[in-house]
Formats: sequence, C-alpha cells, structure tokens
Amino acid sequence: MTQFKHDNVTPYESEEGKKHQVKSMFDSIARSYDFLNHFLSLGSDILWRKIALNKIASYSNKQILDVATGTGDLALEACKKFAPDHIYALDIAVNMLEIGKIKAKKAGKDQIIEFEAGDSEDLQFEDHRFDTVMSSFGVRNFENLDKGLSEMYRVLKPGGVIMVLEFSRPRVFPIKQLYSFYFKYILPTIGKWISKDNKAYHYLYESSSAFPCFEEFLAVLNKIGFKNSRYYALSFGICSVYVAEK
Repeated sequence: MTQFKHDNVTPYESEEGKKHQVKSMFDSIARSYDFLNHFLSLGSDILWRKIALNKIASYSNKQILDVATGTGDLALEACKKFAPDHIYALDIAVNMLEIGKIKAKKAGKDQIIEFEAGDSEDLQFEDHRFDTVMSSFGVRNFENLDKGLSEMYRVLKPGGVIMVLEFSRPRVFPIKQLYSFYFKYILPTIGKWISKDNKAYHYLYESSSAFPCFEEFLAVLNKIGFKNSRYYALSFGICSVYVAEK
C-alpha cells in the first residue's frame, strides 16, 4: 500500500496510532462538531454537500454506504435528495454516531439510515454490496488512504459510483493566501475556544495541507481501479468533489 504524507499527520503528540487518535478526537468534540462546522464555514459546508450529491444524482443511489459519516449530515441530505432504500452510515467515533441517530430520528429517517460503528479501512460488508459509496470530509482522516479507498472500491457494485467531498487547497491569489491564514490561525483559535480541544482544529489545517488534492487525488483513485474519475473545485478550490465509477 502506498503511504501518503497525510497518513502520518495525527491530532495529538502520542504513541497511539492515527486511527485511535482520530477516534478520540471526534468523540471529544462531538457535541460542538455540527455548530463549529456551520459556523467556521459560514454555512458553506451545507451547500457543499448539496452540490456534491447533485454530481451523482444520475446514478442509482438506492443502496448507499456513507463512510466516516460523523453526525450524519451527508446521509441525511442524501435521504432528501435520492429517496434511497437504505443507507449505512459508518464511523469509528461512537459519540458522533449517537448525535447522528438523534438527528435521523428527529428527521423521520431513522428507518432508512442505519448508523453503525466500524473501521472504514476494514469494512464488514460483502463485495459489490452498494450502488453508491460516499464520504464528506472523512477520507483525510484515514490512517491508510490506499487501504480505505480500496475497501470502498471492493464493496461498490460494478457500475456504481464513489463520491468524496474533501478539503483542497486554493491555487489563485488572493484566495490561496486568505485560506491559508484563516485555516492556520483563525479557525484553530475559534475551534479551541468552543470545542475545548487544543489540537483538533490545528489537525484540520495540518491534515488538509498534506492531503493529495485535485489531479493528485484522481491519480490515487485511478491507481486503485476506479474509472471515469473527475473533480469539481468548489468555492475557489477550498474544497472539491471527486466522482468516479467502478
């Protein structure tokens, strides 16, 4: 398996592996996670998810796996957009899942979305199980990106679609400079103040800075075996939607 720079970026200075640290971090910030997402992005994360799902609207989307679901925002939006038969919403952070369950029940979608604790790099599903495998702001947290994406490929039906929404790095002046300053200094300060976690939002900057984006991420997908891969840069490249088929 290929090792990527971001695979070694961890939230804390600890001898524990990245996977364990990521789980601990998200369990720690679960209660403030949704508020901070919406507040720090000025609500853009909601729009980004809608746009991302629009990019795969022409596919079947009946049996869906949402990898690294967090509190289930993408799964809930997919319910409204696609009327799927079933969505498995998977995450390693159980505190995030508990919030997702509450949100799904409140929205009347708890019979469609099944929240499940599990390892995204060791999916407990048979081959060719899903029409759609998707993730928003999750694959960057994989301990091994190749392994996680290979598992997503394995459980996807032939002809099925993968969609990944993830932070990227703007290329144009002055967005590039403003983005870097905001992510490096402003966002971690506010995140620390509200979440009470000293490292979580520094990790967001560090992991996003190291993550392969644009053509580099498409190359990763292609190497695993995906085809017809493409990306759509959103908000001047602050984040990107990646779509590919099996």
